Amino acid sequence: MVIGIVVVCAVLAVLAFFVPRLSRHPERGTQRTLGLGSRAGSKAPGPLGRLLSKPFRSSSKAVSRSGAAGRRGRGRMPF
Repeated sequence: MVIGIVVVCAVLAVLAFFVPRLSRHPERGTQRTLGLGSRAGSKAPGPLGRLLSKPFRSSSKAVSRSGAAGRRGRGRMPF
C-alpha cells in the first residue's frame, strides 16, 4: 500500500505541474477513496479504530501536499 501511495503522489505532483486545473479531479477522487478507508477503519472500537484509520488519513494528507506542491512549482516558473 505504501508503494501505491508513493506512486499516486508522484503522478499527482507531475500532473499538477503540467496541467494544474486538470489535476484537481484525480486528487479529489483519491482523497475521497482514502476517506472511505479512513471512515471504515475508524468504525473499530477504541484505540484500534484510530490505529486502523491513521494510514488512510496520513495518505490523504500526502496526496493533498503533493498536488499542492506541483501547482505551487508551476506557479513559480518564469513562463
